[in-house]
Amino acid sequence: MNEEVFNMQLRKFLKNVGVTSQREIESAVRAAVASGKLTGNETIQAKVTLSIESLGLSTDINGAIELA
Repeated sequence: MNEEVFNMQLRKFLKNVGVTSQREIESAVRAAVASGKLTGNETIQAKVTLSIESLGLSTDINGAIELA
């Protein structure tokens, strides 16, 4: 395994995950505020599940996102 290639590819993947996740969360929160489902002052709980089937990896990452 080439550690440098692996590290670069992993960073590329994680950057894509971060950017895509942020867009999706922002869109969902804005829609929920617009529809009245959220007031915009809440703290919302979030969970991301990371899985790589070929490695038998599945792990949950939990956190909170404050809106105000």
